[in-house]
Parts: sequence; structure tokens; C-alpha cells
Amino acid sequence: MDLDYTPTDDAFRAEIRAWLEANLPQAMRDKVLNHKRLSRDDIANWHTLLGKQGWSAPAWPAEWGGPGWTETQRHIWDAECGSIGAPPVLPFGVSMVAPVLMKYGNEAQKRRYLPRILSGEDWWCQGYSEPGSGSDLASLRTRAVREGDHYVVNGQKTWTTLGQHADMMFCLVRTDPAAKKQEGISFLLIDMKTPGITVRPIITLDEDHEVNEVFFEDVKVPVENLVGDENRGWTYAKYLLGHERTGIARVGASNRELAFLKGVALRQKKHGKPLLEDPVFAARVAAVEIELMALEVTAERVIASASNGRGPGPEASMLKIKGTEIQQALTELMVDAVGPLAAPFDPAFLEGEHEHAAGGDDDAAPLAAYYFNYRKTSIYGGSNEIQKNIISQMILGI
Repeated sequence: MDLDYTPTDDAFRAEIRAWLEANLPQAMRDKVLNHKRLSRDDIANWHTLLGKQGWSAPAWPAEWGGPGWTETQRHIWDAECGSIGAPPVLPFGVSMVAPVLMKYGNEAQKRRYLPRILSGEDWWCQGYSEPGSGSDLASLRTRAVREGDHYVVNGQKTWTTLGQHADMMFCLVRTDPAAKKQEGISFLLIDMKTPGITVRPIITLDEDHEVNEVFFEDVKVPVENLVGDENRGWTYAKYLLGHERTGIARVGASNRELAFLKGVALRQKKHGKPLLEDPVFAARVAAVEIELMALEVTAERVIASASNGRGPGPEASMLKIKGTEIQQALTELMVDAVGPLAAPFDPAFLEGEHEHAAGGDDDAAPLAAYYFNYRKTSIYGGSNEIQKNIISQMILGI
């Protein structure tokens, strides 16, 4: 089934495009388009702007304050935001824990947390990966022992994205060490200001503080913060990951980056001619463009089949694999296009603190950091190797 756009969809696209043109702050847009780093305030302020319009949670039903958009309208929104260079809405609250709460949370949890996610009052982070428990997430060892009306949590999480800013964490913990590894896990909501939590930065190769280690030492979490049933957290975790992987495809953003790549390749010269006219380089660009066109069609087919309200299935793994491969290929071509100009590395320039050094190339300056940062995309959300196993099992029956 293909996705057919109606005149109503076209009118919706025009409305979205006009609003973004009028309301997206130019400074934020410039950062996204030029591969500079977004600050906490950038992300929070964009969430607030969208919230005033009622668009901070595009996939939410109207019942919980969302716009109640169709699958097609959400796809149009993502494409237009990606094309224009809008900052992403932080997914951990809006797109990851919120769907779990809507489906499995109790009424008290929904009424407490969902409005705060919608408004941006609570900044969430994800407590899944641990040292030694990444792709094999079910082997996690962080323990939660029930003592009366609370759990006592001990252990460690790692690669916790933007955990240094977080108010809350949704966390997988082991509550029955004697059970099979998938059957002894629970899903807890943890206040990051609780005594016993330590957040330590992990500085990545591009000298950014994006991820963290989080340590739990006798952290007391109220039993009321357990989502669903004890020891059924693996079910909720898989549901959440399906939503995460669908969003990772980022078709709109990749279309924008393809246009950026072509612009760079037109300005760079090889033997006195634009690099984009070099047959070998042009063939590499064309190959990625064809893959991206195919990904977009596949995403639209998934959206069309999901119009009956069915949650994301193994198709999400297909989108995740191909989407991240395309993202990485685009960053590789960008670095190749500028050659030695990508080598100088200026973290202060990436933070927007000053202009690039004289004689530099502002397009090229962030590309090495951008390339290295995007090595992560084929790992997070479940490595692409794991996604291939999911496809082989759930689609091919192997």
C-alpha cells in the first residue's frame, strides 16, 4: 500500500511550512543547517514554542493534549521540520516514555507525567544500556529490591544521552534475578534528584558532553513509580524501542543533508571543475540519493499500513537500518568532499562562541565532528546487527 496525499494533506503541508517559516528562530535554524551544537536552552525553547502552538507532541492523541494528527500528517510534519532545519523535539519524553505511559501506565501516572512532558517541565532521559549490556540489553544487572513502599536501586547505566540535564529517567531494572533474563525486568520512573544518584560525563571523540554514566547507590524509588506489572518491563521496553526506531529513520533531515552535500560538492573543485561533476563522486552521491528515495517510499508504506492504529512492528527495524546507513553515508561524503578542510577542529566554533578562524571554511569546519558523532546511529536504539536478527525472526521466520 502506497501513501496517497489528498488535497487536505497538501493544505496541511502548506500550513506547516508557513508556520515554520514565520516562527522558527533564525539562530536555531542556522545552527541546525550548519551542523553546530544545540544548547539545552535551544532545545527547551523550541519545545516551548511548539507547545504554545499545540504541536510539541505530534503523535499524541487530542485526549492528552496532542494535535490528534493522522499518521500522514505526522509524516508531513517530520518532513517539513527536517527540510527547513528545525531543531528536533527531544524524544525521550514525548516519543518514548509517553507512549508507554499511555498504553501501560495507570491513571495517576498518566495525569502526573503526561502534562509535564507536553509542557517541557520535565526533561527525561533513558536508563537502558549498561556496561556489558548494550545490544544484549536483557542481560542488564541494575537491581531493584522492594522494601515496603519503595524499591532500593543499585547499579549503573551508561551512554545516558543528556542525562546531565534530566529531571526524570525511565529505567529498566532487575527485580527477579532468579527468572529468565527477559522475565525478571521491571520499568521504573526515577526522579534524578533522588539521593544516591551520580551523573558523570563521558566526553566523546568530538569533545562534546552528550552522554553520561549514571550510578545508583541505595536509591529509593516509590513503588507507585513502577509502570505496569513487576517483572513485565521487557514487554514495555520492546514497545518503547519500536517507537524509538521508527523515528531514527529521519527521512526529512537526510533530504536536507543531501542538499547540503550537493551544495558543498558544487563549490569544491577538482581539476578546475565542480566536484559534483566528477563521474566517480557524482555516482556515489547518486547511489545515496536513490537509497534515500527508496527509504522514503518504504516509510510511506509503513505509515499507510499503520493507519489502522497498529503500533510499530518489525518494519521499524528496516527503517532504522537503512535510515542510519544513509545518514552515515552522507556524513562520509561531506568529509570526502571538503578533504583537508575538514581536519581543523574548533569546539568553540561548534558551540557558536566565535567565528571560524581566518582562512577556514565555515561549511567544512563542523564536518569532522559531525562525521564522528554519526558513527553512533547504527548502534543506538539497538545495533543494526540486532535489527537484522529481529527482521530474520519476525518477518522471515528464521
